[in-house]
Amino acid sequence: MRKEAKHLYQKAIDSLTLSIELFNRPNDCGRIHGVLIFMNHSFEMLLKASIIHKGGKIKEKGAKETIGFGACVRKGFSDNTIKFLSDTDVLTLQTINGLRDAAQHYTLEMSEQYLYFQAQAGLTLFRDIAKKVFNIDLKTQLPVRVLPLSTTPPMDIQAFFSTEVQEIKKLLAPKSRKKLEATEKLRALAIMENAIQGNESQPSDTELKALAKRLSKATNWGQLFPSVSTLSFTQNGYGPSLDLRITKSEGVPVTVVPEGTPGAGVVAIKRVNELDFYNLGRDQLAKKLGLTGPKTTAAVKHFGIKDDPECFKHLKVGNVPFDRYSQKAIEKIKEGLKTKTIEEIWNER
Repeated sequence: MRKEAKHLYQKAIDSLTLSIELFNRPNDCGRIHGVLIFMNHSFEMLLKASIIHKGGKIKEKGAKETIGFGACVRKGFSDNTIKFLSDTDVLTLQTINGLRDAAQHYTLEMSEQYLYFQAQAGLTLFRDIAKKVFNIDLKTQLPVRVLPLSTTPPMDIQAFFSTEVQEIKKLLAPKSRKKLEATEKLRALAIMENAIQGNESQPSDTELKALAKRLSKATNWGQLFPSVSTLSFTQNGYGPSLDLRITKSEGVPVTVVPEGTPGAGVVAIKRVNELDFYNLGRDQLAKKLGLTGPKTTAAVKHFGIKDDPECFKHLKVGNVPFDRYSQKAIEKIKEGLKTKTIEEIWNER
């Protein structure tokens, strides 16, 4: 491991240990925001260490400071030369970062169940990245006792959100005088919903008021948090070896968009129409590349375009099948042609 990466990795371990230590403390003073702040910092250090270890850069040319959390996630997910994050990893990271932002800059109320889910899912993801990138088994670097523990057993996400929504409804009841507490709990749930949609911004007061108003009329929490309703938690093992991962039941499709795209989050936006994303046929792709159809087909095969789900998808409209390419296929082929000409590819057929 490079010296800089090793130093950052150790910082990540230090913050992770403090996060878990705060989770397990019997005193609630500063516990929630302490857990989130240190866990978020541990991931930023881990992501930067991973990027450096895989040959990437964490400082833009001429910049005085290193890239931030969002840019680290973006590199780890969308940079094909160093990619080490999956779309579900991104959801976990976005949620933790959003909760940390609210806890550090304003107020946030989380139930023990919700904090447990985030802490355990975070620990599992840290363990996964450490193994994938550095081939390090996390249990060799932490005392076996340093793991999140909870006095209340975890429930599945459906039961959890249903319970949380019912609790918020009680807090919002007439004469309860607990509107602020209800808003803080609602903010925590809204942050997760926003993260799944790829929206890194905090929910505004206006949005939370509207959500609270809808909550009183909703009969199903899925109406309020439609994206969360597509998720589930997978749990393996027990005790010190417990793994908890956020997974997508129905799938929340993600796509990489240029940084700064209006309305886009850190990495992902919801793909509403597949044909809008995979908007090129073979001949349209050829025209964009300035190649003949047959030479485009040769390039597609040579550069493995059909193996990249961000570049290609076989779609059906009714019963008619279509091979469709995205704009990313153009970029990938053009980049490949810088190292090998189309004539060389054509002659090697």
